[in-house]
Amino acid sequence: MKSFYLMISFLLLFVLSYSQPKARVSVIKLLCNNTENPSVINTPVPLFSWKLISGSRNQSQSAYHILVSDNFDEIQNSKGNIWNSGMVKSDKSILVHFTGKKLDPAQKYFWKVKVWNQDGKDSEWSKVGTFQTGLYSETDWKNAQWIGNEEMPDELKLVPGIHGNGNNLDKKALQRPVVPLFRKSFRIQKKISEATLFISGLGHYEAYVNGAKIGNSFLAPGWTDYDKTILYNCYDVTKMLDEGENAIGTIVGNGFYNINRERYRKLVIAYGMPKMICNLQIEYTDGTTENVISDNSWKTSSSPITYSSIYGGEDYDARLEQPNWNGAGFDDSAWGNVLLVTAPEGVLTAETDYPLKVMEIFDDSVIKTPENTYLYDFKQNASGIVKLKVTGKKGQTLKLHPAERLMDNGLMNQKTSGTPFWFQYTLLGEGEEIWMPKFTYYGFRYVQVEGAVPEGYPNPENLPVITDLQSLHTRNSSPIVGSFNCSNELFNRTFELVDWSVKSNMASVTTDCPHREKLGWLEVTHLMGNSIKYKYDIYNMYDKIVDDMIASQTEDGLVPDIAPEYVEFVNGFRDSPEWGSSCVILPWYLYKWYGDTQVMKKAYPMMKRYVDYLGGKADNHILDHGLGDWYDLGPKNPGPSQLTPKSLTATAIYYYDLSLVTEMAKMLGNDLDANLYLELAEKVRIAFNVEFFNQKEKNYSTGSQTSYAMPLYFGMIDKEFVEEVTKNLADELKRNNYALTSGDVGYRYLLQALQKAGYSDIIYRMNARSDVPGYGYQLGKGATSLTESWKAEGASHNHMMLGHLMEWFYSGLGGIGQSENSVAYKEITIKPTLIEGLTHATASYESSYGQIKSNWNRSDNSVTYIVEIPVNTSAVITLENASNKAVSEGGKNISEVRDVEVISQNDGLWICKVGSGKYSFKIEN
Repeated sequence: MKSFYLMISFLLLFVLSYSQPKARVSVIKLLCNNTENPSVINTPVPLFSWKLISGSRNQSQSAYHILVSDNFDEIQNSKGNIWNSGMVKSDKSILVHFTGKKLDPAQKYFWKVKVWNQDGKDSEWSKVGTFQTGLYSETDWKNAQWIGNEEMPDELKLVPGIHGNGNNLDKKALQRPVVPLFRKSFRIQKKISEATLFISGLGHYEAYVNGAKIGNSFLAPGWTDYDKTILYNCYDVTKMLDEGENAIGTIVGNGFYNINRERYRKLVIAYGMPKMICNLQIEYTDGTTENVISDNSWKTSSSPITYSSIYGGEDYDARLEQPNWNGAGFDDSAWGNVLLVTAPEGVLTAETDYPLKVMEIFDDSVIKTPENTYLYDFKQNASGIVKLKVTGKKGQTLKLHPAERLMDNGLMNQKTSGTPFWFQYTLLGEGEEIWMPKFTYYGFRYVQVEGAVPEGYPNPENLPVITDLQSLHTRNSSPIVGSFNCSNELFNRTFELVDWSVKSNMASVTTDCPHREKLGWLEVTHLMGNSIKYKYDIYNMYDKIVDDMIASQTEDGLVPDIAPEYVEFVNGFRDSPEWGSSCVILPWYLYKWYGDTQVMKKAYPMMKRYVDYLGGKADNHILDHGLGDWYDLGPKNPGPSQLTPKSLTATAIYYYDLSLVTEMAKMLGNDLDANLYLELAEKVRIAFNVEFFNQKEKNYSTGSQTSYAMPLYFGMIDKEFVEEVTKNLADELKRNNYALTSGDVGYRYLLQALQKAGYSDIIYRMNARSDVPGYGYQLGKGATSLTESWKAEGASHNHMMLGHLMEWFYSGLGGIGQSENSVAYKEITIKPTLIEGLTHATASYESSYGQIKSNWNRSDNSVTYIVEIPVNTSAVITLENASNKAVSEGGKNISEVRDVEVISQNDGLWICKVGSGKYSFKIEN
């Protein structure tokens, strides 16, 4: 009888298990070329990615099916006339190559995908994604021509630019360019199905259809070496057009295309005068098409912007406004005919990075200064412009002087941020007037007023009255993908400090500062890249930076310290290996972060030429040039490395380059190169140790923090010495009371070397303080964004080059990382560090596969870990359990949880392997 009941129970369980629906996954967030519904792509072979979610654990993809169509109704009915991949057995869900029919230029396409999980259960079809192909050749522009208001004679062009004021250049870069308006009227007499505008303006433009601005970009398109590449944008303007008369209007400013010799300028340069090109492609419901292109039928006039400089500011005279100049029905008979100007040298390429936009707005508080002027304090130092609301009499003029610091007398201080810079506005005199600059920006917290009075203050001279003034923070609109918070308020404030410097320097390139230079100094791209990528999706930005480096490489192989290289710097500021090595490190990072090999392929010739260039400069495999550990904390004013020989940092990074090129050559099938660079890397490593390693003392060179950290991080130390060298570094830091001294280059490697060796407690002691130069020290001095120097003295107050602690917040305290052989966080590691003095830390990161979360909380009685792992990935989780007490997950003893595999329980660490899903571990004290 007993066996009978057991059999019945077994059968019931069997029936129930198969009567339950199998776990399913859902497809979300379709990405084409790593962008959601991109407005334009610049490749005929797009890459498709998608993310998966599920309410069940241990879910993965076993197959996918992609459909692509040029017809929305067809894709809705699950038909793919351009590509029907069929069921493809693969777990690949990122950067899947399109292999369908040839894509036409200037065409909108639709796509969707479904997947099967590990049990063969299929998902529903995803929502429909879109992408727009660009204009791949000159003929695709349909005879559109570059038009301008004026032409620059060849003898006045100045490329590359000249560093400094350029006052000895005779007439070059002297003329103030007209900031022109362009317009074109045209009629539409049929019903439109779709209308797409392809447009570029140099240096930057704003475009309008029937008086309404197209999009919300700022400083479009992004800046490049205009002799190599010119970016254009693509907009869907279908809903902006009407039957009957229509008009396109554009205004074009200077940007880096023309920087003349007025006010402050880091450099002067003159590619030419402002110009634009466009092609409006109109598709009608009857199947016919029409193109409205830029040609000699357009009209032009000067704009109310009387001066514009990316470095010097902007002047606007409202008396010169022409109402409805960009709308239908405007009388442009007084306007002149455009000039058909010489086309720029660069190749027109679609801009695929996220545009700069106004991302945040700060309101003011007003301070009256001792000099009887008024100062607005926006409380936050940030990149941006102002939004002015003012009333007054016609012809009255006011100036707004932005600054990030104040002098001792309470007045604005532009000495370290580029002076003189101002915004100037001349009133029309009709009610409340609103104005924002269009083609410049600055880094500032304060604005000092000249020639006006804030509303509510005495005004005996009847000056213009400012009714409102706001700070508009502008930056690259790359999506936010990460967050961090912990129980240490100083660390939270430090995170914000670094983040504001990151946000303020995310533009078309990663700039060093948003005021004085605005240039793409390259060392920060790789040294801060791991920090930035945890907070922002920088795939498109970094892809563009790689293109900038390819364009900037010289014939002999040098990749200069800045890209685009608008000016050739001297005295070590053009050829620093720690800067130029970005051309090797960034393609590798883009592969490791996002799984992309396409960037690696296009960059490989550049990488190879660069390491060959460095090899040609080496003496017995040792390099000895460049800036070294820039802005380290030594006895002198900050600048080139003081504590660490520049030959050490240059040679170490050279070794790293060779190691990475070796790996990438293998991946690309270049075995001969791989063997060559592997052998050379070993020769460099041996030479490095002969030159710098003190075998008796087990230290490197001067014994500086950077001298230890770089060979440790790069794996240059003979294995038998690694443990002693690491211990000596830790002991040296303890002897110096945990004070940091590393600079721009070395501090990132110091933090990572310490974290890898298990010395996060030292990182905590170095940074959880305010009494010595560092993050807390800067906050104590009132900084609201990271300063250029550890001491927050005598330099920019908005630099991100020393912000490496952000990476440790995510990878150290939060513990979010990936295994050594993992790509794009397919194999995740969660290894939080429980620091004495912290009670909790929370970090999240939206990887290419989905959301990764790590949250730990420590009380007197227990420690809890809450972890989330995305579908189609796995994770190894390390739990600190010094007392070796019982571990539970979801309220059950871990041994009873089938979704968790305990790998080891050694040295107070429990290591578990899990699949996707949410997990809650608890360890009783």
